[in-house]
Amino acid sequence: MIIVGVDEAGRGPLIGSVVAGAVILPAKFSLPELTDSKKLSEKKRETLYALITQQCQWAVGESSPQEIDEINILQATMLAMRRAVDNLDIKYDQVLVDGNRCPDLERCKAIIKGDLTEPVISAASIIAKVTRDRQMIALDRKYPQYGFAQHKGYGTKVHLAALKQHGAIQGQHRFSFAPIRRA
Repeated sequence: MIIVGVDEAGRGPLIGSVVAGAVILPAKFSLPELTDSKKLSEKKRETLYALITQQCQWAVGESSPQEIDEINILQATMLAMRRAVDNLDIKYDQVLVDGNRCPDLERCKAIIKGDLTEPVISAASIIAKVTRDRQMIALDRKYPQYGFAQHKGYGTKVHLAALKQHGAIQGQHRFSFAPIRRA
């Protein structure tokens, strides 16, 4: 039975894409450390990311800041999840999604706190989080005055102060989010 785990990262930040990971674990794959990516250190996430990407089938899907602004963060998240599963390009038996709703996919089941209880969703959580964090680190290199490598785009005091001083970045910030509209 082919089960795809799906989770997202980046719903709450004020900048960047929302990223979804989709993972299929091999039959004999076992990593006891798998859990919700937010409960792991950055170093541990990177280690697990390397193992997952080497040993599992995986893909990511994204929705851009422009899509988030056009269709809202919830719909953009569902779109990113569907894209991640579609990018696997495999016939599956079931999709398990972290949360309380499924994207438009056949044979999909939403599991609240699934990233804590289902290893396949935990693996997807790690793929999504590491991918998005790396995007924020790359954006930090381009715009170091905002501190993206530290706060990963969340609405921290540092980020809000940088917005006030430097303004929002076209094509990157989510202009439908209130703090960005105010900036």
